[in-house]
Amino acid sequence: MTGVSPQNFDEMKDAGGETRPAYGDYCNWYDQQDAALLKRKDAEADESFRRTGITFNVYGEDEAEERLIPFDMVPRIITAPEWRRLTRGIEQRVRALNAFLYDLYHRQEIIRAGRLPERLLRGNEAWLQNMVGLAPPGGVYTHIVGIDLVRTGPDDFFVLEDNARTPSGVSYMLENRETMMAMFPDLFSKVAVEPVSNYPRRLARSLAACVPPKFEGGRKVNVAVLTPGIFNSAYFEHAFLADQMGAELVEGSDLRVVGGKVQMRTTRGFEPVDVLYRRVDDDYLDPLTFEPDSVLGVPGIMDVYRDGGITIANAPGTGVADDKAIYSFMPEIVEFYTGEKPLLPNVETWRCADKESLKYVLDNLEELVVKEVHGSGGYGMLIGPTATKKEIKAFRAKLEANPMNYIAQPTLSLSTCPIYTNKGLSPRHVDLRPFVLVSPNGIEITPGGLTRVALKRGSLVVNSSQGGGTKDTWVLKD
Repeated sequence: MTGVSPQNFDEMKDAGGETRPAYGDYCNWYDQQDAALLKRKDAEADESFRRTGITFNVYGEDEAEERLIPFDMVPRIITAPEWRRLTRGIEQRVRALNAFLYDLYHRQEIIRAGRLPERLLRGNEAWLQNMVGLAPPGGVYTHIVGIDLVRTGPDDFFVLEDNARTPSGVSYMLENRETMMAMFPDLFSKVAVEPVSNYPRRLARSLAACVPPKFEGGRKVNVAVLTPGIFNSAYFEHAFLADQMGAELVEGSDLRVVGGKVQMRTTRGFEPVDVLYRRVDDDYLDPLTFEPDSVLGVPGIMDVYRDGGITIANAPGTGVADDKAIYSFMPEIVEFYTGEKPLLPNVETWRCADKESLKYVLDNLEELVVKEVHGSGGYGMLIGPTATKKEIKAFRAKLEANPMNYIAQPTLSLSTCPIYTNKGLSPRHVDLRPFVLVSPNGIEITPGGLTRVALKRGSLVVNSSQGGGTKDTWVLKD
């Protein structure tokens, strides 16, 4: 394996080139494989994804291009002790996020205490006045959460982002595992890996536990998945999860408010929806409350929600927790609501809204990563060390014009995992998105998650829309 940078933590090999214990059984298996067989399996994986329809859309100015999700067949492996440590930190953070969201829409004690500036809510499009004073069923705002993690050393994990609105990618986690098990069944008899295939059942159970106050019982809880439609970039995932959960996949035109309840059109007539797993943004959820021209949502659904007739997962207004300026206060938020120090630290972050921080960022643009506070997908950001002088100059002007729109972070030495190439294994940078389910019954964390990998040598951008791919993530059993 070549190309390992000494400043990056290699998750498979130590500094002396020896295999780390987590990868011992896998490497013993890999070394016994025929090179021609591995090359053939790599091609089979691409064909399998193509047949299954595992694609995403990349939107340009004039048209959307459908692309195959790049898949790498070398797993990313995490030991059981490492995973236990991560899950404790993730659970703590998710508990704090839900408490924080409840507080923001009620007494705002964290602002009264001077621990969070009020300016972060003023003018924040993700904060919804319509949710003030409204408590979701069971007090759960974030029913499905994705916490993005990066690693820089043997014991050094950091939270890079919180995804509390509509985290995506869980279908790729499931398909990656299914593909690996189909290609290499013997491998899973040699390495004991925690399963992830029960996620859809756990998701269905978790959502069903979040019944609205006016649910009368005496029948099965009806769960539906609301999708914007087939042209959405994540439509494959919407359809996949609905199918795997045994839930109805609906569009806004399939739903209407009848008799004070949200009802869906079926072959048996209209039936009530109790829990709606929505994959439609807040702005388009209800044209009577938000964007009046929206045809993606359901007119009147917010009135039913306020009246306790339906549960919306995730709750409207949760996107405020995805704000990267809010993220920079997460250590304070965790301590304020849990009384504990964060078990998983943030990446060091400079808030460009602060004059001193802005000066530091402008003086060090060539060394920093600068992000829009509402940005996602790897867009709207500057990676200083790989940017041209022209790009840095243009971004400097954006920062000076609207500093509140940006935060900055150091360029991290992200850990690497090997990918399969025709020349053998080669290291690439990775991150990890574990998926969390929250209900009144508690918090569940799937043992694994979505490992995203920067397939371009030296690249730090792992997003699929920016040339990244995905890997199967293994958590080893004890």
